[in-house]
Amino acid sequence: MTDQQCSGRPERRPRLRSAAGAALLTAALAAGAAGCSGGAGVGSSDQQSSAPDQLAADPLTAVRNAADITGRTGSAHAATELVTESAEKKASFSGTGGYDYVKRIGRLEVQVPPGAATTGKIVEVVLPGTVYLQNSGAKVPEGKWVKLDVRQLPDGNLVSSGATDPASAAGALRGAQKAEAVGTESGGGVTLHHYRGTLDLAKAADATGGRGGDGLRMGSQTFTVKEVPFDAWLDDQGRLHKVVEVFTFAGVAGSKDPKDQVKVTSTTSLSDFGKPVEAAEPSASDIYQMKPTESPK
Repeated sequence: MTDQQCSGRPERRPRLRSAAGAALLTAALAAGAAGCSGGAGVGSSDQQSSAPDQLAADPLTAVRNAADITGRTGSAHAATELVTESAEKKASFSGTGGYDYVKRIGRLEVQVPPGAATTGKIVEVVLPGTVYLQNSGAKVPEGKWVKLDVRQLPDGNLVSSGATDPASAAGALRGAQKAEAVGTESGGGVTLHHYRGTLDLAKAADATGGRGGDGLRMGSQTFTVKEVPFDAWLDDQGRLHKVVEVFTFAGVAGSKDPKDQVKVTSTTSLSDFGKPVEAAEPSASDIYQMKPTESPK
């Protein structure tokens, strides 16, 4: 799908620790991360693909085409899992929801494991370059939403809320640099073609473009492993049914020591292509306006 809106120079924004996303970043990285540092991108395609709606013979082309072909289905329901692992801790987040590729909006409900800064369920509504979060921190009134530009989050919201939204997970594959066919498997009553390789988030951001690429670009600047490993499963039409992406960042700012690295394995499974998805942007009256120096904790 396309996004004709170009992303310009980001407006000056508060530091992450004073933004509403700080509590979520702590929750999502409950595996022991002290927080990410760095900068910009996530999203869905901003340039119309001319790829046919069938699986390309070349593995790299098939993987790169997956986001656009999936987008042309109109919508998809999603199940997500995000596992964070550090030298000392491991935590797992699970979510359900979907994405409407026509309206360019998605919604996820993510279950947060015990011990995280935010407890219970995080509700996330995503649009290109923007994320709304409910139950994002103790100081946010019940039922209210916090609105964030993904450029306020060092990881671009690829892992901050305990999930990678469906558009971002698929959009990252536009930056695939290596891909090989692993084999075929049966899933959901269809034959799935399994591919494995590495991707470049910066190149994915460029291929996505506009505000949709902001989150991917942020992640490319933050994650310490630039060649992001992935596994993807596509059907005969080239639609994405499942993708696993592994992100790595320094739990201790600036450290390259292996013991300070945090690995985040993000899994997104898509199904029910074309089935309507319920997702709506929160009304202005439901947005909680935090003060620049206010912490959500």
